[in-house]
Amino acid sequence: MTENSKKMTISGSRPPHQVVVLAYDGLCTFEFGVAVEIFGLPRPELGDNWYRFAVAAVDEGPLHATGGIRIMTEGGLELLSQAQTIVVPGWRGAESLVPEALCQALQAAHQRGCRIVSICSGVFVLAAAGLLNGRKATTHWRYTELLRQRYPQTEVLEDALYYDEGKVMTSAGSAAGIDLCLHIVREDFGREVANKVARRLVVQPHRDGMQTQQIPGPVARSRESQALGQIFDFLHQQLTAHHTVASLASRAGMSPRTFLRRFEESTGTTPARWILEERLHRAKTLLTQSQMGVEVIAAHAGFNHAASLRRHFHQHFALSPLEYRRKFTLPDK
Repeated sequence: MTENSKKMTISGSRPPHQVVVLAYDGLCTFEFGVAVEIFGLPRPELGDNWYRFAVAAVDEGPLHATGGIRIMTEGGLELLSQAQTIVVPGWRGAESLVPEALCQALQAAHQRGCRIVSICSGVFVLAAAGLLNGRKATTHWRYTELLRQRYPQTEVLEDALYYDEGKVMTSAGSAAGIDLCLHIVREDFGREVANKVARRLVVQPHRDGMQTQQIPGPVARSRESQALGQIFDFLHQQLTAHHTVASLASRAGMSPRTFLRRFEESTGTTPARWILEERLHRAKTLLTQSQMGVEVIAAHAGFNHAASLRRHFHQHFALSPLEYRRKFTLPDK
């Protein structure tokens, strides 16, 4: 792919996607900064259709943020009516009440199809608005038990970096917000654009959402870490090929047993599950960003046939591929 074709992935006739992040008195500055850095920073090198960005104040007057910072915004909750994605940074306290006006604004946004995202304790805002009823969600490991107790209608994932429920997405502790926001960029613009953003941030371009939050020890020795990085690059490039633990271990220069252990320590999952998740991600991208038929998409994503793709979509998303396309493809404007 040429540099010009990469830019074309985020150029087009549609207006840029509008992202609005919440600000409030007692703002968590790291989580807020993650949203600003990924969605609000101008990126002329990526073309002319990058996100539009705004900050909506939940409270009136100057807002006090962690670290002695004061914030003034250009608008309030009325900005949420214009949003296509709303980001809720870590809330000012898991026990802090969520204003009813904010709950109503989020409910209205959700009903019209807006994507709503929480980082860390921001999940309590989504839960208070009723957006997590009957859904899976995650948050920082310190808050999972409290979230489960206060909102029993939510299926709480105790040890995930982030979870994508389609139009509702939640992430664990602060740095996991970077992973979720990069996941959103991949969904919107594709892997290569997300990798460019990650490279500018100097962070790992992709950590799977189901990777464990708490890794008890060092992931791998230096040589093994480099070898695993090369394996991930290889799998991304050869996603449609057939892979075995033995063949991947040989490529990494490890025994199969060591390779499995190091891979699971690094990702929190097995090679087979990781490959399946990557194939499903590629299929989702092709469904929403192309007009390819299901049979062609199955081949491009590494599934043996369309029936296999349909089966995995039903198991993971409770939708058929075509239902997913209809539900999550943004209309041209």
